[in-house]
Amino acid sequence: MRNLSTVNGRLQDVFLEVIKGYDCSILCGFRNEEDQDEAFHTGRSQKKWPDGRHNKAPSNAVDVAPWPIDWNNKKRFYHFAGYVKGVADKMGIKLRWGGDWDSDNDLDDQSLFDLVHFELI
Repeated sequence: MRNLSTVNGRLQDVFLEVIKGYDCSILCGFRNEEDQDEAFHTGRSQKKWPDGRHNKAPSNAVDVAPWPIDWNNKKRFYHFAGYVKGVADKMGIKLRWGGDWDSDNDLDDQSLFDLVHFELI
């Protein structure tokens, strides 16, 4: 809940609704300069401070994984993202997901797969 409290209220609303039907863990909301630089240098982000969607307070991006987390089960991340997108759509909130950056439903045309990343459009 601490991580969720650092994101935009609309993202909070989506994930408070998601958790009712799909257990998940909020990994990251807002990132300060030190955290963003670390994410960039370790390859978890392609953006340097302050250009990431996580770098505004409150954050317009959040990293969330289905619980329990199994990093090797990619299908579960895709299933979870579909659930999240469905909940957000029902609420009238537009999200971009890091497994389909251009939101064209072609999951094979991505150069960066960030399966835990959701951001407001």
